[in-house]
Amino acid sequence: MADIAVFSRNRCTGVEQITDQTMRASCHLQDTLMDAFVEIIVKIPDLEITDAKVKINRFFRKEEFDTAERLQKVIGIRVGPGMKKIIRGLMGESEIGEELALMVEECCNGVILSFTKDVLIKAPKDILKERDFFENMVKENSRLYNSCAALAPGSPLVEGIEPPN
Repeated sequence: MADIAVFSRNRCTGVEQITDQTMRASCHLQDTLMDAFVEIIVKIPDLEITDAKVKINRFFRKEEFDTAERLQKVIGIRVGPGMKKIIRGLMGESEIGEELALMVEECCNGVILSFTKDVLIKAPKDILKERDFFENMVKENSRLYNSCAALAPGSPLVEGIEPPN
């Protein structure tokens, strides 16, 4: 029998408010090749990253890398416009750097969405009105585009919306 490639991926992002001035966001990524956990601490109201931790349980490359040291570079970055470009620049272009950047971005997107939840609760229950509601919300705040599965490219909620640069 021929070998058949099998790949699965689960990514879970969570955000919790620790104190009035602090939030914790985490991203756990498990797939066939990797198992990793990233956590950032964000100061409110500045939305500045004040701490970052990583734990790599499994990675498909045998290369040596210092992920904890690399992740410390994101301390001081503010969650907001331009953060993705900054994070990707700091994490580097290696495979582990790209994965870490993706996970830190997921944490930041979780923080952004946590401030958006009150608006999301007000979405109309009618499917057609709901679609218009989300489409307008993403048009007004382009940072929401691709910030979660519901607002990702290919989702009917963002169909017809041009991705931000």
